[in-house]
Amino acid sequence: MNKSLKQTPVILIGGSSHVGKSTLAQYQTAKLGWNYLCTDKLARHPGRPWVKPKDKAIREYVAQHYKTLSTEALFLDVLSHYEKNVLPQVEAIVRSHAVDLSRKCLVIEGSALYPSLVANLVRENGVKAIWLTASDQFFQNRIKGESNFERVSEDEKHLIQKFIDRTLLYNKHMREEVERLGFIYIDVESTSTVDELASKCMELISENV
Repeated sequence: MNKSLKQTPVILIGGSSHVGKSTLAQYQTAKLGWNYLCTDKLARHPGRPWVKPKDKAIREYVAQHYKTLSTEALFLDVLSHYEKNVLPQVEAIVRSHAVDLSRKCLVIEGSALYPSLVANLVRENGVKAIWLTASDQFFQNRIKGESNFERVSEDEKHLIQKFIDRTLLYNKHMREEVERLGFIYIDVESTSTVDELASKCMELISENV
């Protein structure tokens, strides 16, 4: 492993829903014995608008959330949630972890790690970050597959499509913000395995001093 990574206290992995953040972070932390945290666990927000295995129907408040808000409003709402409810916790965790050099590296992943929201954390005390991105078709295929899109009612399809649209808008704005701030990102479709993706990410992170 690159020497600079051994001295890195925290790595942030951002990206839109369904891009593969959890898979990458869990693979990397298991492989290297690092600690792992998902920002989804820090605060609740209306989740994915389709029936989960443990549920019998879409929860009403989730359906109403996607039914009543426009794509732009959904995007702004989730950013507001991240900023108010998630980021204060992330900042406290990162800063506490970064000053304790006896701890193993902590990998934090989640959509809440929107570039402009965590800009003040990146490179502070050696904290590093990378964002994952992909094509619109990649997101559509993954979300439609997981949600069983082709087999649900038209009303459910409408909700799922709103989720897809918000995901694509998030990804678009996220890439713009990453480029504007001079951060790094990787297209997950440029790799064929999680091991290859992990290796490329670590290489990019170690080079970005």
